[in-house]
Amino acid sequence: MVSIDLFRDGMARLAGAVNVITTDGPQGFAGITATAVCSVTDQPPTLLTCINRNSYAHALFSGNGVLCVNVLAADQQHIAQLFSDRNISMPERRARVSAQLLATGSPALDGALVSFDCRIVQQQSLGSHDLLICEVQAVSAGDGAAGLTYFRRNYHPVGSTPQAPAEAHSQNNARCA
Repeated sequence: MVSIDLFRDGMARLAGAVNVITTDGPQGFAGITATAVCSVTDQPPTLLTCINRNSYAHALFSGNGVLCVNVLAADQQHIAQLFSDRNISMPERRARVSAQLLATGSPALDGALVSFDCRIVQQQSLGSHDLLICEVQAVSAGDGAAGLTYFRRNYHPVGSTPQAPAEAHSQNNARCA
């Protein structure tokens, strides 16, 4: 069996999009930073995310039965840090961001590259985490051009505003000279 440290060091080399997962409803507001998000199927539109069962937020996500996956833009590193800081309460986290409510009532963060508003349709326990299978109820695309990734325990921007064809061609020529 592979050690936990070796596994974590290996996973640190797997770049992942930085997301803030939010929920709100009868159990209250919660929001966490996560890279464990992936598409499952497009018929019906479904994604998967994971949450630690020992986390305070776990009961809120499970109890509300809804969540919003907010894919962060490159300039939102401060939001990723806010939602990963265990010393900042959930009400304080909520007070420090602007958000819109979509179909489920979960906060879709302003400035996110895209927000997937979801209903949790299935939970599966594995090890320390629950896998949440979520059916997408609404999608809100933002205006950001670059995303935020997490790689080797640091944040990195990825992507950029597309270049005009003339600029791209002249830059390619300069590299070939």
